[in-house]
Amino acid sequence: MANSANQMDSDIKNRVQEFGAAAAEKTKEGAASIADRVKETSSTVAQKAEEVASNVTQKAGEFATGIGKRAEDATKSVGSGMESLGHTIHDTGAQNKYLAPATDAVASTLESGGRYLQEEGLAGLGQDLTTLIRRNPIAALLAGLGLGFCIGRSMRS
Repeated sequence: MANSANQMDSDIKNRVQEFGAAAAEKTKEGAASIADRVKETSSTVAQKAEEVASNVTQKAGEFATGIGKRAEDATKSVGSGMESLGHTIHDTGAQNKYLAPATDAVASTLESGGRYLQEEGLAGLGQDLTTLIRRNPIAALLAGLGLGFCIGRSMRS
């Protein structure tokens, strides 16, 4: 009976060990399967994030290009309006012989400024302004300070 109890004890012990080994093997397989799924999912998520970032970058570039184009078009439109106003002032001022020299000067300035904006646009204006500042840095600094002072005073009141 003691022998049979030892045998039963040994059988139970073997079955528990077999069950434990099988459970450990199933756990390893499950963990490996979960790890594979996590790798696949993280790869997919990274790929989607890259696509979204690429799309956002592309849309931002298109938006910036569109804004630049609209600003350039607006500058050329202002130039056209200035030139047209210059012609109108020139035609109107020519009728009065006393004001003709003054209106001629104003009209010529508006016409040439309008042509400049139409031909050069915003980019040309920026380049010319940069060149002017480089040639006259002290005058540009003083003009900037004066303009800042005037804006500050007007905002305070």
